[in-house]
Amino acid sequence: MPGTNLTREEAQQRAKLLTVDSYEIDLDLSGAQEGGTYRSVTTVRFDVAENGAESFIDLVAPAVHEVTLNGDALDPAEVFKDSRIALPGLLAGRNVLRVVADCAYTNTGEGLHRFVDPVDDQAYLYTQFEVPDARRVFASFEQPDLKATFQFTVKAPEGWTVISNSPTPEPKDNVWVFAPTPRISTYVTALIVGPYHSVHSVYEKDGRSVPLGIYCRPSLAEHLDSDAIFEVTRQGFDWFQEKFDYAYPFEKYDQLFVPEFNAGAMENAGAVTIRDQYVFRSKVTDAAYEVRAATILHELAHMWFGDLVTMEWWNDLWLNESFATFAEAACQADAPGSKWPHSWTTFANSMKTWAYRQDQLPSTHPIMADIRDLDDVLVNFDGITYAKGASVLKQLVAYVGEDEFFRGVQAYFKRHAFGNTRLTDLLGALEETSGRDLKSWSKAWLETAGINILRPEIETDAEGTITSFAVRQEAPALPEGAKGEPTLRPHRIAVGFYDLDADGRLVRGDRVELDVDGELTAVPELAGRRRPAVVLLNDDDLSYAKVRLDEQSLAVVTEHLGDFQESLPRALCWASAWDMTRDAELATRDYLSLVLSGVGKESDIGVVQSLHRQVKLAIDSYADPAAREALLTRWTEATLAHLRAAEAGGDHQLAWARAFAATARTPEQLDLLEGLLDGSETIEGLAVDTELRWAFVERLAAVGRFDETEIAAEYERDRTAAGERHAATARAARPTPEAKAEAWASVVESDKLPNAVQEAVIAGFVQSDQRELLAPYTDRYFDAVKGVWESRSHEMAQQIAVGLYPAVQVTRETLEKTDAWLSSAEPNAALRRLVSESRSGVERALKAQAADAAASR
Repeated sequence: MPGTNLTREEAQQRAKLLTVDSYEIDLDLSGAQEGGTYRSVTTVRFDVAENGAESFIDLVAPAVHEVTLNGDALDPAEVFKDSRIALPGLLAGRNVLRVVADCAYTNTGEGLHRFVDPVDDQAYLYTQFEVPDARRVFASFEQPDLKATFQFTVKAPEGWTVISNSPTPEPKDNVWVFAPTPRISTYVTALIVGPYHSVHSVYEKDGRSVPLGIYCRPSLAEHLDSDAIFEVTRQGFDWFQEKFDYAYPFEKYDQLFVPEFNAGAMENAGAVTIRDQYVFRSKVTDAAYEVRAATILHELAHMWFGDLVTMEWWNDLWLNESFATFAEAACQADAPGSKWPHSWTTFANSMKTWAYRQDQLPSTHPIMADIRDLDDVLVNFDGITYAKGASVLKQLVAYVGEDEFFRGVQAYFKRHAFGNTRLTDLLGALEETSGRDLKSWSKAWLETAGINILRPEIETDAEGTITSFAVRQEAPALPEGAKGEPTLRPHRIAVGFYDLDADGRLVRGDRVELDVDGELTAVPELAGRRRPAVVLLNDDDLSYAKVRLDEQSLAVVTEHLGDFQESLPRALCWASAWDMTRDAELATRDYLSLVLSGVGKESDIGVVQSLHRQVKLAIDSYADPAAREALLTRWTEATLAHLRAAEAGGDHQLAWARAFAATARTPEQLDLLEGLLDGSETIEGLAVDTELRWAFVERLAAVGRFDETEIAAEYERDRTAAGERHAATARAARPTPEAKAEAWASVVESDKLPNAVQEAVIAGFVQSDQRELLAPYTDRYFDAVKGVWESRSHEMAQQIAVGLYPAVQVTRETLEKTDAWLSSAEPNAALRRLVSESRSGVERALKAQAADAAASR
């Protein structure tokens, strides 16, 4: 039986048979404050190509009361099973289906999510339908290429607001009747319902006005910086409409900050939902505002790439996500008035690091992935689909030219508006405007897996003049279990020459752009030039490849990494050093020394915060266990020194405060955290506000300083949804067998926790300095994980499968137990992938630990 799965072949057969015209969806949400179930009535009009054919429509519902097909009543007990309603005896031409069902509110972030705010005890609803969850709210042909119009009618409690894809109408007797949408896919329809607070504005351009709205819960309204959000939104409208040469395709644009959201945001047409952690309750660094702006721009780009033009099947999910990821960074870098013109630094530092990590897992796959069914796509929202794809698009822009690229995109939108496409449709448009044959490029970059390494090969004479220069390309073997063969690819790269100036800064004196192809590419035009202090391959980060420095450049960078005048080459060198550490080419102790020598000169706060996370991960997982405590001590002392030396009230001070709190360990350091909490200690300029207080409380709980009394007292100070999550994390972090057993039971043995609280408990449960305490849970994980996967919704099961894997137990025994489970448990492909990815992390850590131990000898 298919369960809730749908295969590609089934979708293709259904698309050949059916053309869907319209949905009319009537939902009675008047009982939403109490929860439970709600009445869902769906009327679908669709055409059928073959008389007497059979098909099915998708629905996940506790009960189906009526199924009427072309006026004939079908017995729900006969036709509804296994999340499908069978549709026998279809007529050639127009068919009309009516389904009456009871659907259920969820607390998992899938379907129609219901959340009760502890501040006002009011319920707040929102839908999340990607990938296959519109069927949890109404009967639907749940695949992206069966587009239709959607008309929602919603009955809601008195005083509530209802927002959907179409402009919000005036309600009558608490019933909201929305106008039909344009033709869109099921997964980008949306409803957001509740007593939400809102702020409104308008975008005006070329005589057209687009209403803009921003929504959040009233308990967050005082923190909502709507002016800043509108500013980024307008910049995106201006830039995208110019670059795409296609006006915004919907009637209004609402952005709704909703609670307990599983992802960053979702591109519902004209009604984007965004996690409400982006309404900042406390001081955050500028990097957080940059990430929020990137998210806003990412979802806005989707209005064209994804909503206006949608992939035919999930094989081409990258067309949506890679393009939106590329577009967000390009807009931030180029839009007039942007506050983050160095967005490609952030991209290199975060997105590409994610891509490189993902591309070295046994689950690595081509950007254009082979998606056999919904189970495949549900675990494919990964670093390849988003970050590697965006990196390759950036290279494609360099390869065909920016003007030619966007002319191709413009033709693509005009040609396929409100339709569905495949990869060949986009490449065809780009070939027309650029004159390049992209078939071989596509095969090398989009249809193969794995990563390349680029190394410079430089020879000089006695005077330091370059006599020969070449770029060597390597294609490392794919990880064990990965499909495909190593591939050498064409790369468009720049080579940067950097020297130290009189002020000690590394400044670029020359730059050469070239194509690299094959194993060795000679660069004769560089012969005869003086060798600089640093030669940086892939300068400006045009291509997607791991880059290594030659011995002389590495020596200079090791001493002067923080001295690059520009942020992007610094980020590229930081990323290379981190990659070498993960690859066991650079010992963790040496990586720590490199960071400590240069981080104080790093001005980009996003890079600084990434270095904080990477150093902690390196020490926790990649350091020789015998040296780990000494390295942690060295790092923690450095974080405190930087905290005390940082500019009062600045971003760096806040970032160092959080880094210090993450590893504070000595009695004196923990006393300082307590003193900062109770006010007996102060650091000039450091505002110990709500979120920073929780960071301190969580650490003090993890080391056994704080117990239930102190945690409960902090929650009394912050009786909000965020406070509830922080308290759950702190309770699960306590270093006692009882606390761990309680946390485990609440997540694994019960299914009552909502998604956000479950995530918070898992975050507290797994503490890297509690390995012995957590050791018994390795066997319990393997005993439980398959049952959890088969009994929970996808989002909830994935949190557990990934979050509770014994990643902190970096031992051969963990690998052996994982292998035994993989060979005996017969997990489905999605669960096998997630567990195999986690296993790969332990295997990598063991190699890095060995390299770090060898460096001490």
